[in-house]
Amino acid sequence: MGTRTRTTAGTIEGTQQGEVTVFRGVPFAARPVGAARFAAPRPTQAWDGVRDATEFGPPPPQPGRSTEGDDWLTLTVWTPDPGRTGLPVIVWISGGGYLRCNSASPTLDGATLAAGGVVVVSAHYRTGAEGFARLAGAPDNRGLLDQLAALQWVQDNAAAFGGDPGNVTVFGQSAGAGSIAALLAMPASAGLFRRAILHSVPGTFFSTELADDISAEIAAEIGRTPRAAELAALAPDDLVAAAAAVTGRLSKQLERWGGVACTPTPFSPVVDGEVLPEAPWPALARGAARDLELLVAHTRDEYAFLADLLGVEETAVDHVDPTPGLARYRASGAFTADELRDNAMADWLMRMPTLHLAEAALVGGARVWLAELLWGFAPAGATHSLDTLLVYGTADFRGEITAAGPAALAQAQRLGEVMRAEHLAFVAKGDPGWTPYDLATRRTRVYDAEPAVLPYPEERSRELWRGLRFGVLGLSGSRSSAPRPSS
Repeated sequence: MGTRTRTTAGTIEGTQQGEVTVFRGVPFAARPVGAARFAAPRPTQAWDGVRDATEFGPPPPQPGRSTEGDDWLTLTVWTPDPGRTGLPVIVWISGGGYLRCNSASPTLDGATLAAGGVVVVSAHYRTGAEGFARLAGAPDNRGLLDQLAALQWVQDNAAAFGGDPGNVTVFGQSAGAGSIAALLAMPASAGLFRRAILHSVPGTFFSTELADDISAEIAAEIGRTPRAAELAALAPDDLVAAAAAVTGRLSKQLERWGGVACTPTPFSPVVDGEVLPEAPWPALARGAARDLELLVAHTRDEYAFLADLLGVEETAVDHVDPTPGLARYRASGAFTADELRDNAMADWLMRMPTLHLAEAALVGGARVWLAELLWGFAPAGATHSLDTLLVYGTADFRGEITAAGPAALAQAQRLGEVMRAEHLAFVAKGDPGWTPYDLATRRTRVYDAEPAVLPYPEERSRELWRGLRFGVLGLSGSRSSAPRPSS
């Protein structure tokens, strides 16, 4: 017999995974089916007896895999000991371009983190059109609403796994960090977490007009209009395919959708004035994260993998918003011709949104620690997501670092141990062990072969972006938005 514990909905039975106990596929909300498919999440129904929690729940509809069932709103819990009390809790919010999330991903297995003395929760949320398309007759940002429901579940159930509901840290990377940035700006998240770790915050938050136009394009791909009642009749995989077709044409939409054409996704949180009242940067500067503790980080080479995948031309730098512009990048003399595009796009998409978020939160009264990963094991350098995989202890899952040689593997292991220990210290006590960030010294934890605390490494980019502010992306050019159909 496995390990049992009782949640508010009923008893579940998990299994042992090395040093920790894991409970998989635990529902935190009802299945989003039928008329509720595009609705806000609803409470899960209680069950009698013991529910098996040894298998992962199916991930939400997403590219690259066939949809399995419809019980998408589940989570997985790794705990050192469900009989303990008062353990810190990490709630992981997956990245994936607002297109993917999967608790079963072996690169995001929570066992190693949990063995460090914390409860780790990884929650599915609706991604793609299911979670982020703007549809008549449905609330915006359903993926964010799912995350709120998972956080509320943690408040109600953390103690059943040994966790302390008063000591919850949300942790996310890329779209997961963008989701957390949105949560910080949402009044509905108040009291659901105490701390946040944000790796590589994307600078893309959509206006309602831009989101309307993108949703209309996706619906038109399959001969529909963006109405929830109309799309609810479609098979989820058909909607995934329609979004994938539009994603494949993004690079051709520079004049119409601006910087969205320079990203790998047509989805982002929508600043709708209701679920998400405003973009995170102004919200945090006005105190939305006051009294919270934030650990904010990015990598040096954020755009390296995307550069070849997206094929963005150098001239696209002038079409993203905000931007210092191509001329200022050239005139700065800070980058060679080969470096200019990748650095400008890394600055716009991840590096400067992350830095500006840290500074806005600091101005608004939060305590902030800043970090940057400089270490890398391949020619691409310190790539997007590598910092998170080092913290999780899974950076060599496919043997890439082993293939780079024993010196690289030894460095990765040492650096991962340092990063994991510092992140766990932050989760437990709100202090990772280095000097907090401030606007005078800009002290930053620099993760390299020899970690150090130094002035912010990307000073040349920071200067180029001085005075620019991130906010809400709208439609570009003179083309007007397609009207949103009435519900």
